[in-house]
Amino acid sequence: MNELFFGAHGVDAGVLSSLFLHFGMLSLLAIGGAITTAPDMQRYVVGEHGWLSDAQFTSSVAIAQAAPGPNVLFVAVVGWNIAGLAGVAATLAGSLLPSATLAMAAARYGDRYRDARGMRAFSAGMAPLTLGLLLATGWILTEPVRDSLGAMLLVPFTVLMLVKTRISPIWLVAVGALVGAFGLAE
Repeated sequence: MNELFFGAHGVDAGVLSSLFLHFGMLSLLAIGGAITTAPDMQRYVVGEHGWLSDAQFTSSVAIAQAAPGPNVLFVAVVGWNIAGLAGVAATLAGSLLPSATLAMAAARYGDRYRDARGMRAFSAGMAPLTLGLLLATGWILTEPVRDSLGAMLLVPFTVLMLVKTRISPIWLVAVGALVGAFGLAE
């Protein structure tokens, strides 16, 4: 039972509070969704603490993104891989509580002042910021396969298809699966 709750690593309360606080701080920066903070999550759990390898982190994100449900599920998988159910609770609570509280307060303010010039300028400025954060996330997630020409060609192909067509992203996921299945992304 103890291994289920705290994971195989025997994680202590210091690790859990560290996860909660760091993911909470990142949640306040998650413009465009939790996935935009994945580069810093990767830096923190892989590079700074060594709790996961690059491949484990990328797999955590991939598994959660392939599953039906909200985009933020990858945070729970990362938490699970670090500290079991306690890690899930720490990462999800850290990711959801601060940002949800801020979003509710901002929505009330935004409703009240929606036609103000400053509010319109703020909204317009968020689009390029979100795009930059998503590109950074994509770059971090390609790290394990950057030496593979097939995988790296798949990235601009996917972006081009999403921008220029109305194709469902699920078909692009299928193309990626086929590329991997035929060993073209190794």
